[in-house]
Amino acid sequence: MIVAHKIALDPNNRQATYFAKAAGTARFAYNWALAEWQRQYEAWKVDNRLPKPSQQSLRRQLNAIKRSQFPWMLEVTKNAPQMAIIQLGEAFKNFWAGRAKYPKFRKKGVHDRFTLTNDQFSLNGCRIRIPNLGWVRMRESLRFTGKLLSATVSRVADRWFVSITVDTDSVPLRPAENQGATGVDLGVSALATLSTGEKVVGPKPHRALLKRLRRLSRRLSRKHQAAKRKLGLAANAPIPKGAKLPVSENAKKAKAKLSRLHARIANIRQDALHQLTSDLTRRFHTIVIEDLNVRGMLKNHRLARSIADMSFFEFRRQLEYKAKRRGGLVVVADRWFPSSKTCSTCGTVQEKMPLAIRQWTCPDCGVLHDRDENAARNLLAYGLAVLNGSTASSAGCEACGEEGSGSGRKVGVKPASVKQEISFGPV
Repeated sequence: MIVAHKIALDPNNRQATYFAKAAGTARFAYNWALAEWQRQYEAWKVDNRLPKPSQQSLRRQLNAIKRSQFPWMLEVTKNAPQMAIIQLGEAFKNFWAGRAKYPKFRKKGVHDRFTLTNDQFSLNGCRIRIPNLGWVRMRESLRFTGKLLSATVSRVADRWFVSITVDTDSVPLRPAENQGATGVDLGVSALATLSTGEKVVGPKPHRALLKRLRRLSRRLSRKHQAAKRKLGLAANAPIPKGAKLPVSENAKKAKAKLSRLHARIANIRQDALHQLTSDLTRRFHTIVIEDLNVRGMLKNHRLARSIADMSFFEFRRQLEYKAKRRGGLVVVADRWFPSSKTCSTCGTVQEKMPLAIRQWTCPDCGVLHDRDENAARNLLAYGLAVLNGSTASSAGCEACGEEGSGSGRKVGVKPASVKQEISFGPV
């Protein structure tokens, strides 16, 4: 099993400057290779006798010209530009396989990272050795034993982290305490509602810190507009290509404050999701969830901010790899299974169920349902039927006791991926 442990670094000023240079070199190499890839590919389409671009040829091309054209690249480790081009090759492979979109150019302040191969770094307790730099303090030691594969140094706001990838035989985790199953319905008012009746309310950090976020954004925007006026530009005018705005120290401080607040919001959200998913996988062997169309849900502009604040996709990702580590299962129900509109007592399916309706009474059996609890119970019955080898239709029958319920589609168990990414960074 391949796992990744993300650890906070404690560099001094000289080390932080080196990290920034290496990240900038990796970003430049990635963008240079992407532009060169596009140019060579367009030339190949005109003349097929020309070679097609590849990450191997671009790496050799950069090595041939960097000493004369980009001598500043020699100030940092050679892994920074070389691994960036390799990552570009992997991005194109994912694009051709339909797993990702077309690669985009990396931006400064957004994609500040560089990667080291296993022969370019070493560990000693709470220290990591970086080429051309020496030992750098880590906030904690590596929690896994096994073969070191790579290390990625990245910046979040004004803090530096290292993500160390390890190929380990086993990650010791106890099996689930309860070998039973539970259905989990995700929502906005409550992050997760279990079939047992438990409700977990999400922290909603973006909503809680929205006023402060807006205030810091306006403060940075005013300093940005002042820099435009120094260049003789209007406040809403676009910046000419190649022009650089004069950045004051106050603008840098305002940007750093805003970045730290964004990082805090992300940390609060990640902490809540880690606690919830760890609790579920520790308590239950089988967990049934919905296959939510998050992209479609975000088109609802009234709820888009709240939906994004819950991070439904990240919840599913964490749940799958943690269940795998404990020997559990995650069953993903069909996207069109009417879990909210189906009565969990008699099986009656309502034609319409607007989001504003949080409680409803079944017209056939007269049972009063909580919308989320009812959906969680239907998901539980659905998952049990799937594990017993039944179809989604029979899952609906088992949940409701009536024929003809459910979507009629087959659904299988969603296994976790082989590569797992486990973050233990401080919040």
